[in-house]
Amino acid sequence: MTINDTIIALATPSGIGAIAVIRLSGKDSITTVNSFFKSKIKNKSLLKQKTHTIHLGHIIDNNRFIDEVLVSVFKNPNSYTGENIVEISCHGSVFIQQEIIQLFIKNGIRLANPGEFTLRAFLNGKLDLSQAEAVADLIASDSKASHQIAMQQMRGGFSNEIEQLRQELLNFASLIELELDFAEEDVEFANRGDFQKLVHKISSTLKQLIESFSYGNVLKNGIPVTIIGEPNVGKSTLLNTLLNEEKAIVSEIAGTTRDAIEDELIIEGVSYRFIDTAGIRDTQDVVENIGIKKTFEKASQAQVIIYLLDGSILRGKSNEQQKLVLESIQTEIQNIEIKFPDKKILIVANKTDLLSEKEISNLKSQISNLLLLSAKNKEGIQKLKNKLIELANLGALSNNQTIVSNSRHFEALNKALIEINHVQNGIDTNLSSDLITIDIREALSYLGEITGKVTTEDLLGNIFANFCIGK
Repeated sequence: MTINDTIIALATPSGIGAIAVIRLSGKDSITTVNSFFKSKIKNKSLLKQKTHTIHLGHIIDNNRFIDEVLVSVFKNPNSYTGENIVEISCHGSVFIQQEIIQLFIKNGIRLANPGEFTLRAFLNGKLDLSQAEAVADLIASDSKASHQIAMQQMRGGFSNEIEQLRQELLNFASLIELELDFAEEDVEFANRGDFQKLVHKISSTLKQLIESFSYGNVLKNGIPVTIIGEPNVGKSTLLNTLLNEEKAIVSEIAGTTRDAIEDELIIEGVSYRFIDTAGIRDTQDVVENIGIKKTFEKASQAQVIIYLLDGSILRGKSNEQQKLVLESIQTEIQNIEIKFPDKKILIVANKTDLLSEKEISNLKSQISNLLLLSAKNKEGIQKLKNKLIELANLGALSNNQTIVSNSRHFEALNKALIEINHVQNGIDTNLSSDLITIDIREALSYLGEITGKVTTEDLLGNIFANFCIGK
């Protein structure tokens, strides 16, 4: 892994824009840029300028003016990477961008790999590994919730919690290993009562962090919400109303929707991925049956299921007929709840604008926690959105509770918990200290993988390969 050379990359998105920023990092970055920079102030050298300063001038190649630029200088160790950094703000022409980059590549500067600036920041101790990963999450965040989780991790809240647990465990491991050195004297440096309490504390914290992943992961990637129900209950109309666009085809013909239709909507800072599905019914149509099968697949993958009913089926019916209809609806709801016992299910009645007050009252009295709306008239939509926000459980975010959203961290935490359970079993069965120490070291290793105390070149390669070039 070469980090002693100087690298260059476009730090802003590729393409035409008002300006572009080209970033260099490495020991020769200031010297090299200075060779091709002519300041507006006569005889001004970048080498003599203070860190965190900006300078106006031109990039010149053999007396050929390429562009008028602003050059920002950041000297080590007070820079993002911990190395000398130069950022060139030029005009956003693709031609100008490439001319400047190629000029420096021809003069010994290497094009940066994906994420190499942040990799160098990690290797130079400016960020730990979980903070470095949060940089990528922050760039990719497209909602308030995903942004907040990334910022919390980048500020080091998660790292500090892991490092505190790791340090306490490391201290006890050192004391236990010290006891092994004095085994013949039969001395005890590590208080077993305190050690038992520590193991219990670490186990509880790890379980809490692991449990937060299911919540953090969906907030980071968007909460999947599947809309299911019989044909013609208004699923596509509801999707169109939520998205405020004609995303799905709406027709009175049953079975119009054959395939799942998806789109995202941000509600109060949380991203939701709404999925409109084929209507559930018995049919001989082969294509429609494939769509219905996909409906159940999408529902099984969702975090929230909206089960949509056609409230207008009560319209004009006698009390006895309404009773039979409601019993049928209750049976359908029970079947859905049995089929998806681990899902959050919202029961929603559509087309309630067609019902009388008495019919609405009858509907609400027979089906608990029922939401009423008219997708066509956009009535009750805000109540549905409020319920979705409530289900998102935003309390953890507002309380600054540590939330795990990275699958690599989730895997490492699970492995660490298994080793901590081994430690607990060893204590309970009076296992010898040298064997308990092996499990402690394994737990320390998995916790260290999260923050980068323990790394391999393959691990770093996999993480930073997912970054954009220039970050």
